[in-house]
Amino acid sequence: MLHIINKSPFASNALDTCLRMAQAGHAVLLIEDAVYAATQGNATTERMRQAGTKLSLFVLQPDLDARGMTAKLQDGITPVDYAGFVDLVEKYPTSQSWL
Repeated sequence: MLHIINKSPFASNALDTCLRMAQAGHAVLLIEDAVYAATQGNATTERMRQAGTKLSLFVLQPDLDARGMTAKLQDGITPVDYAGFVDLVEKYPTSQSWL
């Protein structure tokens, strides 16, 4: 399953809820303001590191770039472009959007 999160982890509990519900082998894609969860040095850094031990973690590169956060991307999270987003949707037959 592909979990897609678009809300900032500092304004919504969508990330925490997703990480509790996601199962090993699932993937998480951070888009829009959720990309802040993919950056180093904030309250989500350790949660994302731990999540990466059982989940595949991705971030939408154009959204990361638009927020000036590219240089702060933490290890273990793979940036994807729009074509990569489509590839993830094709790879995972089901998806869950966390709004």
